[in-house]
Amino acid sequence: MTPKQTYLTGITTTGTPHLGNYVGAIRPAIEASRVPGNESFYFLADYHAIIKCQDPAVVRQSRQEIAATWLALGLDPDHVTFYRQSDIPEIMELTWILTCQAAKGLMNRAHAYKGVVQSNEESGSADPDKGITMGLFSYPILMTADILMFKATKVPVGKDQVQHLEMARDIAQRFNHHYGNLLVQPEVVVSEQAVLSGLDGRKMSKSYGNTIPLFETEKKLRKGIMKIKTNSLEPGEPKDTENNTVFEIYKAFANEEQVAGFAQAYQDGIGWGDAKQQLFELINAQLSEPRERYHDLMARPDDVEVILQEGAKKARAISVPYLEQIREAVGIAS
Repeated sequence: MTPKQTYLTGITTTGTPHLGNYVGAIRPAIEASRVPGNESFYFLADYHAIIKCQDPAVVRQSRQEIAATWLALGLDPDHVTFYRQSDIPEIMELTWILTCQAAKGLMNRAHAYKGVVQSNEESGSADPDKGITMGLFSYPILMTADILMFKATKVPVGKDQVQHLEMARDIAQRFNHHYGNLLVQPEVVVSEQAVLSGLDGRKMSKSYGNTIPLFETEKKLRKGIMKIKTNSLEPGEPKDTENNTVFEIYKAFANEEQVAGFAQAYQDGIGWGDAKQQLFELINAQLSEPRERYHDLMARPDDVEVILQEGAKKARAISVPYLEQIREAVGIAS
């Protein structure tokens, strides 16, 4: 018999969800949550958000928008544990306990930290650590606590996050070596989902300002799609589907038959305006009902709050006794 697996996914609350978030993370995670027999944890990573975002209004709004997004798209809080990170104080206590086990040399190798140091050095700064907070430096430890707190066995991440899972395993091994085999070492599940390009052809990202928000009005959704950068080929001229943002996004939402038809239209020389219109119609048809649910949930923040509080109760039913075991192991139990 295959042992039950525990999946865990965190969503940082620093902005409005966009099409890239949906295709790359939200849709596959919700599909995975429907697999019978497994246990799933989904959380709003608001402690992670304040590492880079110092605008409290943005964090508050993003928490509400992301919670409503996941619920509108079909996440069932009765079948998963859906909670805010900041509602689980045991995570923060575990973070400190794990910080006392994490080697500084390990944190020195974190990609995010090394990236800022490199940028500082390239800019000629006398201080390679300029602008680096301890939050940025040690956030892989907070991520480790998120994972280990709920004994996650499978953690779906993009390729850029694989290093953090390796760090989590390293820290768990070090803790277990000193205090006994108490922490579960997670396995990374590398997401094979497409990384969508944005309006300018680069990866769709809030930091690039090239996103198409997920639940815009029909009018704004169409306007955003029409802004996608294309080449100067005229209607009637065959067009290449490779490295083409319009086709890439279409493929992420369409079935095989629709993709084949759209590829043929490219060969036949479809005009860019017509191609973008077809893309808009495809996406709008899939998002119209979730869009209604989303706006309904955004208008009922108290109802969303009840769902998150219930999720926190479920989460703390696990985290409170488990942390007590960990405190006992390290010698600081009540």
